[in-house]
Amino acid sequence: MSRTVLDPTSERQPTTRERAPRPPAMDGRRVALLDISKPRGNVYLDRLEELLRGRGVDVQRFAKPTFTKPAPADLRHEITTKCDVVIEALAD
Repeated sequence: MSRTVLDPTSERQPTTRERAPRPPAMDGRRVALLDISKPRGNVYLDRLEELLRGRGVDVQRFAKPTFTKPAPADLRHEITTKCDVVIEALAD
């Protein structure tokens, strides 16, 4: 299956990026739910957290200070040192 992903950073030529490998199962994984601070993103993450915790998954919540900029380096570092998987949510 082929997918085209458009990068909103004003690239003139598309860049090919490999998808990150997905874990075969969530058992024993620590999952970071990253809210990028767009309106109603927390609603989606609240429900996702409920479903994951219902399956016994260890969930930790994080939020970017603003959706207009990349996540700060210290936040990225904290997520990568504490969690195995990241799910990022945006909404409007």
